[in-house]
Amino acid sequence: QRLVIVHPDVKWGSRKQHLTTAELMLAEAVGLVNTLDNWTVVDTVVLSTKTPEKKRIFGKGNFQSLTEKIRQTAGITAVFVNVEHLSPLSERELEEAWGVKVLDRYSVVLHIFRCNARTKEAKLQISLAEIPLLRRSRLKNEIANLDQQGGRSKYIGGSGETLLEVQQRLLKEREMKIRTALEKLRRKRHLLRAQRKQQEFPMVSVLGYTNSGKTTLIKSLTGDSGLQPKNQLFATLDVTVHAGQLPNHMTVLYVDTIGFLSQLPHRLIDSFSATLEDIKHSDLLLHVRDVSHPETLNQKANVLNVLKNLQIPDRLIGSMIEVHNKIDLVDSYQFTDPRALPVSALGGRGLDRLKEAVEAEIVAATGKHTLALPVDLSSPQLSWLYKEAAVQDLEVNADDGSAVVKVVISAAAYGRYKKLFSVSAPPATSS
Repeated sequence: QRLVIVHPDVKWGSRKQHLTTAELMLAEAVGLVNTLDNWTVVDTVVLSTKTPEKKRIFGKGNFQSLTEKIRQTAGITAVFVNVEHLSPLSERELEEAWGVKVLDRYSVVLHIFRCNARTKEAKLQISLAEIPLLRRSRLKNEIANLDQQGGRSKYIGGSGETLLEVQQRLLKEREMKIRTALEKLRRKRHLLRAQRKQQEFPMVSVLGYTNSGKTTLIKSLTGDSGLQPKNQLFATLDVTVHAGQLPNHMTVLYVDTIGFLSQLPHRLIDSFSATLEDIKHSDLLLHVRDVSHPETLNQKANVLNVLKNLQIPDRLIGSMIEVHNKIDLVDSYQFTDPRALPVSALGGRGLDRLKEAVEAEIVAATGKHTLALPVDLSSPQLSWLYKEAAVQDLEVNADDGSAVVKVVISAAAYGRYKKLFSVSAPPATSS
């Protein structure tokens, strides 16, 4: 595709953006297109408008000059209007005026998702997100047919259904099939979560704006060489889980989530609710911010807005750790927020302090305790503790074949330990 990107710069009203500029929003639109192979931005236009809700978006004079510019630009195959979504009427009106296909953010982001989907679940969620686009396309064609037939709908055979009604019914049936398949996968994901909970592995969801460095941070925290971070938007579409160790030897699971985007349509978020559901069931959230990005504050606001729409529990929002990533790309980075942790995921700076903060929050969230337990070295107590708890330290008394083991252990695991080894005396609590 060879595209012209048109950004409507809303001057006032509810649609005006306050934390960003038209130039930065245009730059993000260009970034979206550049993510796609064989898609090229031929030209960009920022045009002010006072009427973004109208069919043609712009006033008569601006629309006329824009149409002339597009018509005179050789070799373009589409126009990307940088708005959340266009109505079927607007899309048809613009395509007729400009003579090429017209795209909005919904359709462009969905195409990126389609190209990056790898698992069955991601592909199903994209198929669900495509339904509104297909409905819009059918409605646009019906409007064109009505115009040609003088406002009369065409009926199919003796069914009493119009072509549009048949198409909408088939789409509804397809949507129900996709939702049923997704529900099966949701139940499977719920089962996996239950198994992880049974094994008492705390879950840390790593979230943030797209391309903020989430995957790179997880790779640095876990040492997982299988992770291959990419410098592109929406490189991660499937939730992946990676084990890492905290300073107290406790194993935690870091969950890599889909990136967020400004003006990401709610219907698109709804389609990926099965994937984003993992966030709600975490023990801790890490919000990764790219502090080198000129729109870092706007990106933060967008992420918090998505979390609000997802109805994340207050306890998770309250304990969330904000990570200021890519500080190596900022000249003389100033540490302004005492609650945020500055890191360079790529350079490895600030990771020890981040691990300590994660450890403190996880211990508080999971109710684990640090205990000093006396063990008999001739019994399987020690091997059991290595398997079921996080052993921090071991003091061996060779004279009587005993030891004192410093462990981080959950109340449930300690209950099992006492029952299994008939321990009655309360342990010493370690500081």
